[in-house]
Amino acid sequence: MLRRLHHEQPESFAFTPANQAWAEAQMTKYPEGRQASAVIPLLWRAQEQEGWVSKPAIEYVADMLGMAYIRVLEVTSFYFMFQMQPVGSVAHVQVCGTLSCMICGAEDLIKVCQDKINPKAHELSADGKFSWEEVECLGSCSNAPMVQIGKDYYEDLTAESFAAILDDLAAGKVPTPGPQNGRYAAEPLGGLTSLQEYEAGKPAHNASAELAVAIGDTVKRIDGTEVPLLTPWQGTGKKADVPAEKPRPKPVAKQIEEEKAVPDAAEVEEQQPETLSQAREGKADDLKKISGVGPKLENLLNELGFYHYDQIAAWTPEQVAWVDNRLKFKGRIQRDDWISQARTLAEGGDQ
Repeated sequence: MLRRLHHEQPESFAFTPANQAWAEAQMTKYPEGRQASAVIPLLWRAQEQEGWVSKPAIEYVADMLGMAYIRVLEVTSFYFMFQMQPVGSVAHVQVCGTLSCMICGAEDLIKVCQDKINPKAHELSADGKFSWEEVECLGSCSNAPMVQIGKDYYEDLTAESFAAILDDLAAGKVPTPGPQNGRYAAEPLGGLTSLQEYEAGKPAHNASAELAVAIGDTVKRIDGTEVPLLTPWQGTGKKADVPAEKPRPKPVAKQIEEEKAVPDAAEVEEQQPETLSQAREGKADDLKKISGVGPKLENLLNELGFYHYDQIAAWTPEQVAWVDNRLKFKGRIQRDDWISQARTLAEGGDQ
């Protein structure tokens, strides 16, 4: 399936203050220079806030993490959990269409979606409240057919019971999730044949449905105000100790190349490179063409006085140390080999 940016986009995106604090906390889970590892949770939070992932949201997350926009778009378009088009303001319905559900009547549920929401998947209903899609197995095969709405599963559905659920949601109600045919969980349809002594005293709903009932509104999207911001990995305010990565086996040629490599920036005395007060002839090179340089890093490099590929290509180890100590993400120059990339670009090559 071809996934691309929606043809209609909002003008801007910004996390709410609560979600911004949450996102910044997630970034502290990772070692310096590896904040890009937070891209999936930040995109997920953006989707929770807005319902879908827009182009401005992609750019916002990319700027936070110092990533090129295209890299974050690649992640968004690869994972189908990210919606790349507007979804219903009340609910986005995911109908399981895999084997067990299809045998047990998923096609009838899809027909309900086509009749009550929109004939086409990923299109909004006329009132903008609902959207739907068919998805692969959601893992509730013993309770087929089923759908996921918001955070919850609605199982053992018929066309009639599913239509009633959509009507309740449209009326502002939140139906009780779980089996819709009287079953407690996933026991045999004919009733328990063992462990019958546990029937007495059990809660009104199975654990999953009970939690949803206690929350009271599980189609509500997360906005960051649900629970206090917790960062147990930070301990007393410092970043958690992150174990060093295990070295991966390298080809002999790579080992020889690394023996000749520039020393680590931390091992040499820093020296300031020659800088410029502005770009030559008012035309700066597009430093974002260097892999690992996003808009934020480009702006920071410009602020430090670097506007052109040949400036970066000429850095010595001492000058790399000077620049590295002033970047937000230390170690990126060596890891992404900016100097070789800049040299290629300065000579007219492409990255």
